[in-house]
Amino acid sequence: MRIIFMGTPDFAVPTLNALVEAGHDIVAAYSQPPRRAGRGKSLRPSPVHARAEALGIEVRTPVSLKGAEEQAAFAALEADVAVVAAYGLILPRAVLDAPRLGCLNVHGSLLPRWRGAAPIQRAILAGDEETGVGIMQMETGLDTGPVRLEGRTPIDGKTAGELTDEIAAMGARLMVTVLADPDACPPVPQPEDGITYAAKIEKTEARIDFSQSAEQVKRQIRAFNPAPGAFFEFQGERFRIHAADVTSESGAPGMVIDDALTIACGSGAIRPTLVQRAGKGAMPPADLLRGFAIPRGTAL
Repeated sequence: MRIIFMGTPDFAVPTLNALVEAGHDIVAAYSQPPRRAGRGKSLRPSPVHARAEALGIEVRTPVSLKGAEEQAAFAALEADVAVVAAYGLILPRAVLDAPRLGCLNVHGSLLPRWRGAAPIQRAILAGDEETGVGIMQMETGLDTGPVRLEGRTPIDGKTAGELTDEIAAMGARLMVTVLADPDACPPVPQPEDGITYAAKIEKTEARIDFSQSAEQVKRQIRAFNPAPGAFFEFQGERFRIHAADVTSESGAPGMVIDDALTIACGSGAIRPTLVQRAGKGAMPPADLLRGFAIPRGTAL
């Protein structure tokens, strides 16, 4: 098929690779414009932008698709289908309708649960037992379209990073399956019950609230690993917790209750197993505490 690919972050790259490997003709790749990043604040192309260029695919980076000129340029590609994976821009009706088979989206949840921007993190935070990915026929509504194919996976203690990689690979495989025979994967309307929305993650949410249960704090740590990183502050510094175990010990919420950096929560406690001081690499708490004391009785 003649395919327009639309994606921006690492999550989208496996689908782009899979489409190329399956022999499809990627006539253009759309991605968000390069952003300034790093210490030098130089412009850096998105992961999809970089991968598409490496594959010799034309890359387009409009700031919006609402203008008639951009919409005409999109339609002029005469694509059979547009494949969308975490693109990040709203697709107007003219764009959705331009390809012969419309636009298919790789969405990282079991719709209609967790429509929106951050389905993987929200599923972890909510304590969902499973999640997955759906190949959705896009409509103008927010993730409201019918689903052509779906895959499931248990969450089972995974971090957002681990789950994102797994779901990205699964979504790539499912997209190739749908495009191999679209008639064999007809669009099925989403159920009207069970709709939830996955709001964009705000950096302020990554500050650990030790008044929550230890289980909820651990979910927070997993949901924000690798980014933005769940953290606490001590003596004006920020410390990220990348992994932790739950214990039955108790104390005032936020209190360090032993010499191994075990921290009491609203119920139970967490014992970090991988921590990171600002400007340093991640390390076991024992290594951190050898060079920076956070003594028993400290209130975080």
